[in-house]
Amino acid sequence: MINGLRWLWHHDFNVRLAGRLQFEGDEQAVRLGFQRLLQSEGIELNSHDPMKLVLFPEMDESLDTPEVTTECWDILDVAPANLMCASSRMVVKHKGSSRPTVASCTLLPFEPEFNLGFTLAEAMTSVSLNHPHCSRFCVLGGGKCSG
Repeated sequence: MINGLRWLWHHDFNVRLAGRLQFEGDEQAVRLGFQRLLQSEGIELNSHDPMKLVLFPEMDESLDTPEVTTECWDILDVAPANLMCASSRMVVKHKGSSRPTVASCTLLPFEPEFNLGFTLAEAMTSVSLNHPHCSRFCVLGGGKCSG
């Protein structure tokens, strides 16, 4: 992962990172740890900028989450087209897999319905927001992985 990140940085890609906090995690300590790691790799990304390093809280799928209906979009003043999964994709090489796949969500790279195929062409499809994390973190929680 570090090799890929270093390559992207040194080839002038717009790099943004996402990570998770543990239940009792100290956000500033985590950001400082990322900063030290990045600097040691020659990556001058500001880990204290929440648009450059998004830190999600611990994710517990057992918690109840409200359903977001199509009527909620206007009430919440959230546009589905502005969510990361509407237009962004990431390439994931799962441990033990022979080839990478394309996924629509950094929070759900292991969920089959968010793995969209082996090519970007296959992955250019709409994504159903049907996972509890979709409403908890992105729709209701205002989580953004991109600016």
